[in-house]
Amino acid sequence: MIREATLKDDNWGWRARIGMFIVGSEAVPEAEWGAMAPEGVSVHAARVTAGAPWARWRADGSGVDLADDLLRGAKQFAAMRLTAVVLGHTTSSVVGGKGWDEATSSALAAVLGTGILGKDAKATTNGLDTMAALRASGVKRPFLVLPPWFPDDTVKAAVRYYADHGLAPAGHLRMDPGLKWRDLPPQDLYGHGMGFEQEVEPLYAQIRAACPAAADGVLIAGTGFRCVAILETLEHDLGRPVVSANQASLWHCLRLSGVRAPVAGYGRLFSL
Repeated sequence: MIREATLKDDNWGWRARIGMFIVGSEAVPEAEWGAMAPEGVSVHAARVTAGAPWARWRADGSGVDLADDLLRGAKQFAAMRLTAVVLGHTTSSVVGGKGWDEATSSALAAVLGTGILGKDAKATTNGLDTMAALRASGVKRPFLVLPPWFPDDTVKAAVRYYADHGLAPAGHLRMDPGLKWRDLPPQDLYGHGMGFEQEVEPLYAQIRAACPAAADGVLIAGTGFRCVAILETLEHDLGRPVVSANQASLWHCLRLSGVRAPVAGYGRLFSL
């Protein structure tokens, strides 16, 4: 028999076990969730290679059809006794537009519901998560901060998405990628490796310099956009709530899972 004193932490999800769908080539979501997740919460990723959005509206508007990667992953997740599952892809939410998040989370929940948890299966999207986080934080006029690799049409879609959901964005910033990357169009940056070289110090400086006085908070969008290391410092220096894509999704999934364990160092959202 193993004595209790010899047992080590095995990161078993005894509080919550959360599934997340992420872009096939991204490393940031798992890294940031791993940094923030409280004790007793495990995170399990499935990778998706489909183009955005990851679910397509049917021609008659009656609902959405999940991409093959998403459907296959949802069927696997259905057997894993997960407390919540998130579609962690900001671009899918903003390109999908108003109503897409609700339709897609319902479609995911229906697949997850065929498994162990049945009707208790819970699904969400990054769009739903960021909206819930902004509401909880009392933010109505966010300053939107977007990844340098978002092309112009995705930037426009993001601004429109939050306006369509009742917010009044006070402005937006697409991060300046820096001298090394400026000769490349935004849509080529990630494929050339910027997603793995992006630094948080320039991002902090750009947000500090550009955040308008009219903004009552900041939203850093993009699940592949590294930023949680600067959230608490930004909140202190700006005197306003700062929400990020991965922070919002973890927070919302914890609440959906009934977990209110303390998370220190990653913004005031986790105290709400």
